[in-house]
Amino acid sequence: MPAKDDPVVIKKYANRRLYNTGTSTYVTLEDLAEMVKRGEEFSVQDAKTGEDITHAVLTQIIFELENKDGQNMLPVPFLRQLIAFYGDQMQMIVPSFLEQSMVAFAKEQERFREQMTSAFGKAPMDMMKMTPMKALEEQTRRNMEMFQNAMRMFTAFPQGGSPAPQGEAEKKGETKADDLQELKEQIAAMQRKIDSMG
Repeated sequence: MPAKDDPVVIKKYANRRLYNTGTSTYVTLEDLAEMVKRGEEFSVQDAKTGEDITHAVLTQIIFELENKDGQNMLPVPFLRQLIAFYGDQMQMIVPSFLEQSMVAFAKEQERFREQMTSAFGKAPMDMMKMTPMKALEEQTRRNMEMFQNAMRMFTAFPQGGSPAPQGEAEKKGETKADDLQELKEQIAAMQRKIDSMG
C-alpha cells in the first residue's frame, strides 16, 4: 500500500480503461482532470509493461479539453511557436521556462484573487469577469515579452540563420546590450515580486 504522500497509481489497460488503484475504481480522463484541479498527485502506468505514461495521459487530457466548445486556452500562435521549438537548439530550455511561467502565473492569480476579495468582498460577477481578464492579458503580454527577450539572448544569429552584415551587427550589438539590460531588470523585478509573495 502506498504511503499517504505517494502519488496514486492509475493503471491504463490495453482496452484504454483507466483504473485508480487508490479507490479501486475505473476512472475517466474527466475524473483525472478533476483530480488535477483538486491538487491530487497521481502517476499513470501502462498496466502490462509498468511504463510511466503520465505525460502522454496529461497531454491527452489537454487535447480533450481543447476540443470542448469554449474551452480553448492555447491560442494558435502559441501552438505554432511551441511546435517550432521541437528539434530546435532551444527546445531544452522551453519546458523549464513554461513551468516557471505557470508557477509565477498561479502565484499572481492567487494574489489577485486575495486582493479582489479584500477590496470588494463578494463582488458582482460582471466585475469579476472584466477585471481579471485585463490582468490576465497584461500577465500574458509580460510573459511573452520575457520569453522573446530570452530567445533573442540565446540565439546567436538572426532568424535567417546567417550572420548579419558588419554595420548591422554593430547596431544590433547595441540593441542586444539594451535588450539584455532590460531582460535583467525584468528578471530582477519578477524575482522581487516572487520574493514578496512568498
